[in-house]
Amino acid sequence: MSTPTTPRRLSLWGGGPWQDPTRVAEAREVAAEVEELGFARLWFSGGFAPGILPAFGELLSATTSLGVASGIVSIWTATPAQSAAAFADLERDHPGRFLLGLGNSHAPAVEGQGRAYEKPFTRTVEYLDQLDALSPSVPADRRVLAALGPKMLDLARTRTAGAHPYFTTVEHTVSAREALGPEPLLAPEVAVVLETDPSRARAIAREYAAVYLALPNYTNNLRRFGWGDADLLDGGSDRAIDALIPWGTVEQVAARLEEQFAAGADEVPVQVLGGGGDFPREQFRLLAEAFAG
Repeated sequence: MSTPTTPRRLSLWGGGPWQDPTRVAEAREVAAEVEELGFARLWFSGGFAPGILPAFGELLSATTSLGVASGIVSIWTATPAQSAAAFADLERDHPGRFLLGLGNSHAPAVEGQGRAYEKPFTRTVEYLDQLDALSPSVPADRRVLAALGPKMLDLARTRTAGAHPYFTTVEHTVSAREALGPEPLLAPEVAVVLETDPSRARAIAREYAAVYLALPNYTNNLRRFGWGDADLLDGGSDRAIDALIPWGTVEQVAARLEEQFAAGADEVPVQVLGGGGDFPREQFRLLAEAFAG
């Protein structure tokens, strides 16, 4: 396989199959392909099981230079001690390649585990304080926060390497860059659909968006940028879906991703939708080629 060279820090974001303990061998194989294609980093969710998933170490050991990041580890499911211990192990075995993404998750997820979702911002500050008190800890430049609103963006700026927003628009990226300043990392996740038929593309996008349009953290953030009920209810308007989830040919999608870089993103973790639970390996290749050279 030839190795495209991506001129910008184009990364991949994934969920299900990357985390699945029954698909470790396949995930390792795909991670090696992702590295060869020239992607900068592989982000995937830490899930809701206690502690840090073994999958992060598995994929680091399957590659030699690819960065791996958690997007995100919930502060409600992994203790500061667990995060610090896992980071120390990964840093020992794969120096400089793991980035710890932390987030305060969402009320339904936390309350579904029998916990009270109270004062998430205060809890995040306390979590970072406890993390910093440990030895070894996780250095500030090796962790990022899932930040959307002004307070979390400021916390990301002052206490971490930067921000990893999720389910946002390019307008949010402009605002986040202004809030962070020029130096911190800004790595907004962008979900995409490589499908040219509008009905099929939007159907795939809406299936993904339905989960997030039911979560106040995301809808409140979108409302800050002028999106109202007509856009956010009933699966989202076409206008909102198109703004949140680029779709079309690979060239059209690549152009939309370029808008994120122009808006101030340092790195764009791309989540390819429509894979039906499989690794969309061909679509990974097409995206890499669109950004090569």
